[in-house]
Amino acid sequence: MTIDNLMRRDRVLSPQADAAVSLRGVTRVFDGLPAISQITLDLAVGETVWLRGSNGSGKSTLLRVVATALSPTFGSGMVLGQDLRAGRARIRQRSDLLGHRSRLYEDLTAEENLRFVCRMYDVDRDRIDPALQRVGLDEVAHIRTGSFSQGMRQRLALARCIMRRPDLVLLDEPYAGLDADSRTVVNDLLADTRRRGGSVLLASHEAPPPHLVDRSIALDGGRVAPGAGIG
Repeated sequence: MTIDNLMRRDRVLSPQADAAVSLRGVTRVFDGLPAISQITLDLAVGETVWLRGSNGSGKSTLLRVVATALSPTFGSGMVLGQDLRAGRARIRQRSDLLGHRSRLYEDLTAEENLRFVCRMYDVDRDRIDPALQRVGLDEVAHIRTGSFSQGMRQRLALARCIMRRPDLVLLDEPYAGLDADSRTVVNDLLADTRRRGGSVLLASHEAPPPHLVDRSIALDGGRVAPGAGIG
């Protein structure tokens, strides 16, 4: 499909404003090559969708576009009722991306990192201690995160999400490098988000527990694979 055709599709297709995520023909190009191409996807409020696909299939790029860490080159989208381009600040206020980058400040302690998050997102500080306890970091709360292992950083990122309780949770390979106890925390996060009516887009090589997922979508070569959705 030519660039002119992609731009014409942008004007024809409209995302759903009442969905948690609604993408229409979203394409992201790097150095002239599309990492994701013509992604049309709807995630209902309260729904959990598992994104499947091999390395390089576009899962991480798609999550970063939804999180507004990347802007789409073509296409349109709505996230939590906000335009994907014009509403970036409001989308970030109500969503959280747990990806390969933990987005932690290494010079701050675990507790200080979460205090900073509380100030940024107007979260009650009373949630800090329970979140640290839940991920098993309460005994190292006063240690700088620069000395943490990768697994500990992932757990602190999980604590941040648990504490914030965002309306939209975006998870990129959340089970990678975690022990059994930490994997349980990921599953608890999925369950808690479902209970409070939040939405989840989960990209993972590893299948999450079936009772925590509403359906799955496969990506292949940056596109939604035909007939790949599983109800």
